[in-house]
Amino acid sequence: VSCISLCAFLIISFFLPSPQPAPETTEIDVDGGIDQDIFDINEGFLKFRLHTCFLPWIQERNSIIGDNYRWPHVIPYVLEDSLEMNAKGLILKAFEQYRLKTCIDFKPWSGEKNYISVFKGSGCWSSVGNMQMGLQQLSIGDNCDRIGTIQHEFLHALGFWHEQSRSDRDDYVTIVWDRIQSGKEHNFNKYDDKRSDFLNVPYDYNSVMHYSKTAFRNGTEPTIITNIPDFMDVIGQRMDFSEYDLQKLNRLYNCTSSLSFMDTCSFELENICGMIQSSDDNSDWQRLSQVPAGPNTDHTNMGECKDSGYFMHFDTSAGREGNTAFLESRLLYPKRGFQCLQFYLYNSGNENDRLNVWVKEYTSASPNGTLRFIEEIKGSPETYWQLHHVSLNVTRKFRVVFEGVRGSGLSNGGLSIDDINLSETQCPHHVWHIRNFTHLLNTSPAGRDGIIYSPPFYSSKGYAFQVTLYVNGTTDNPFNLGIYLSLISGANDDHLQWPCPWQQGTMILLDQHPDIRQRMSNQRSVTTDPTRLSESSSSYTWDRPDKVGTEATFPNGTIYMRGPGVGTSAFLTHERLRSRDFIKEDGVYILLTMEGITTQPEDPEVPAFCPDNPCENDGVCVVVNRAPVCRCPAGDNWWYMGEKCERKGSTQENIVIAVSSTITVFVVMLIVTITTAVCLKKKYKKGRENKESLTLEE
Repeated sequence: VSCISLCAFLIISFFLPSPQPAPETTEIDVDGGIDQDIFDINEGFLKFRLHTCFLPWIQERNSIIGDNYRWPHVIPYVLEDSLEMNAKGLILKAFEQYRLKTCIDFKPWSGEKNYISVFKGSGCWSSVGNMQMGLQQLSIGDNCDRIGTIQHEFLHALGFWHEQSRSDRDDYVTIVWDRIQSGKEHNFNKYDDKRSDFLNVPYDYNSVMHYSKTAFRNGTEPTIITNIPDFMDVIGQRMDFSEYDLQKLNRLYNCTSSLSFMDTCSFELENICGMIQSSDDNSDWQRLSQVPAGPNTDHTNMGECKDSGYFMHFDTSAGREGNTAFLESRLLYPKRGFQCLQFYLYNSGNENDRLNVWVKEYTSASPNGTLRFIEEIKGSPETYWQLHHVSLNVTRKFRVVFEGVRGSGLSNGGLSIDDINLSETQCPHHVWHIRNFTHLLNTSPAGRDGIIYSPPFYSSKGYAFQVTLYVNGTTDNPFNLGIYLSLISGANDDHLQWPCPWQQGTMILLDQHPDIRQRMSNQRSVTTDPTRLSESSSSYTWDRPDKVGTEATFPNGTIYMRGPGVGTSAFLTHERLRSRDFIKEDGVYILLTMEGITTQPEDPEVPAFCPDNPCENDGVCVVVNRAPVCRCPAGDNWWYMGEKCERKGSTQENIVIAVSSTITVFVVMLIVTITTAVCLKKKYKKGRENKESLTLEE
């Protein structure tokens, strides 16, 4: 009765008017400028945890026990039409993080018995584990479109509970019960190790599954206090998987390798990650820890660790112009047909020195490999490491080859490379490197006087855009990084569609950990909805910048128009900024991509969804060979069939049919047997009579 009453209250509350948003300004906060956690978002919708009424089977544990709750390693999914476009794009980005860091993959549903239906519900929530119920819902509602939040909900679906519900949590955190909202105490229950399995992984303050210190508080004081004070501002992060999150997930699903990860190397070991020096050159790369002309340290450790910190160096201070040195990776075996090579380069030589990137591909016709040129990198010498991305498109066995080439002119140093990562992912389109960042943090005021602007960039469709960074936050939200994306006037504006339709801009503050699998970068995405109107006028937010923007000036004096900025003033707190390797060599990198949203993976063999769904009974329509085909749902003892999934079959019906068929066959055979027996009997009797007749005649 109490649950029914609660649900009735839910329905009434849902239809009550919500507060109106503040008037639109030059910068538009997609989240109201508040770094809301999942429980805050859900609280705003329904005033209590959604699991309580809609998902009564859920209990708070860390990892659900039982193999029947496990999904297959390739999980079928459907992205429902109710989802916001920005959320759809972010869900696919979250899947890429699972592929990069685990053996879990996702594929569009094609009739499998159990699958995840991702839709826009009231808040962010999921059931825990595979419930073996056919269609299993996972909600990504308003303000849930952050990659860490999506990872969090899919970890629930994969079988994980919140970190602070572990049986050993009291050794690491203190729950302050009198600060918790009345009726919300059950959210802080813990469970013994007979009901929960934390997979022999240490307690993780940094987990994407941990509540923040303000969870369900009834005032301003924290409800969770970490027993190690340094972790008070760490718990509750929604940036990315932590190292221990990945350990638990990979142990639970017996992952021994990641799907799209290929290689990483920081040259800390003398075997240099299996890389080899070529015999087809006249110089060699050297493994060093410093060079007199620079670098003074490697990029991995930045000189902070004694007796460690190495990189590979090609000396151009000696030798002749045109001297080369080849450094080849170990053999690599691609699966997807596209790769991103990332590395740091330090040029202490001459502006004419250059680094060439090749791939050596092996085929039956070329068993010794054939070199294919990819990209040349050159530029003026600098006194710092620079990040580079190179896109590859290899489909057969190969090696990555770095070729150092001595150019003309005087050189005091050479070319150095470090922290190489190779993965079967897409490279970012642009990189914004901000140097002397500590000085900016210490001297920039909060608000508009503390803004810095990126250079102009162009999307793959030709739209010009720019990023605005509030180094010390807005006046209303100081001590945070605020970040916004704006369209700006560009060379292609006369040939583009306006308002700009459905381009997703992604801004990633890079965690510069040397291993791409252990990075916890922070990112936000915004999508250009062409129908979005400015709240202060009748103009469209993403219309042509010279129509809806304001005048601005580049450092070189060029005047341009900048449209409204869309983003968040709560991008990242300064505490979290210093908790990872976001700032390295006193610089930060912001990776930028702006592209059209596709709701399907890059694999051309995967069928696309139909624009209209003719399928009945929750069937999903996909396009195969340019023709619509219905994928019909199925359960343990039932299924739908027919061109439109209009007919239902079941095990019971099959049993009835089988029994009926068996009985029919039995009856027919019985009739045939009886008829045969009668006929044989008559024949035998007639034969006997004939024999007797013949005997008498004899």
